Amino acid sequence: MKHLFLTIALVFSSLISFAQDSTASSVTITVTIDNVKNDNGKVVMALHTSETFMKGKGIKNVEAEIKDGKVTVTFEDVLPGEYAIMALHDENENNRMDFEQNGIPKESYGMSNNNMSFGPPSYDDAKFEVANENLDLNIRF
Repeated sequence: MKHLFLTIALVFSSLISFAQDSTASSVTITVTIDNVKNDNGKVVMALHTSETFMKGKGIKNVEAEIKDGKVTVTFEDVLPGEYAIMALHDENENNRMDFEQNGIPKESYGMSNNNMSFGPPSYDDAKFEVANENLDLNIRF
């Protein structure tokens, strides 16, 4: 009976230690945008994988109030891997990007790596690698 109890205790302690290791490897990504054209509305940002990019909500979503044309947001508990960040200045707070009749966006937007080519954003242009260190990124509108 002692051996059974010790075995069960060892298994549970191993599981707890593995769970702690997986959270210990997560990092924080801090994103700053300092060229928001005005303080109207809010800035919304989404952290995406290749599976979620341009398909709706990201795996983590945050929004921030604009102060003096600047916002800073933090994505916490991000596991190592490959990601991209998309940002939108939602001036009228309708939770979507608004477009002109010709298809040009009415509201400012940006993405990680600041590659602003014509046409829809590309995951390959925006992707970056998360390792075991916290990241500070700057996105430009």
